[in-house]
Amino acid sequence: MRYLKGSTNIGLYFDRGTNSDCKIVRYSDSDFAGDLDRRRSLTGYAFTLPGSAINWKATLQSTVTLSTTEAEYIAITEAVKEVIWLRGLVEDLGLHQGVTTVFCDR
Repeated sequence: MRYLKGSTNIGLYFDRGTNSDCKIVRYSDSDFAGDLDRRRSLTGYAFTLPGSAINWKATLQSTVTLSTTEAEYIAITEAVKEVIWLRGLVEDLGLHQGVTTVFCDR
């Protein structure tokens, strides 16, 4: 109950914005062998639409990677697969996305 009382001002904020600034911003990242027991890397991505998170995921990769670069490639591949689906959804809603950029650290 203390947690709920102390977090009443925390939540998602959706700004309506205009049709021209409704671009999805995409971020992707991974860590190399973060699971010490099975040596699996963690994949994570988040997508925002005018500043509000609309889609995110953090999961262990299904394969053991041999380098940080390989772990990043797997993470960006997962993010791009989600981008393809989200672009179709957003364009069905009548919002044109143009060029797609996914931000990552590699």
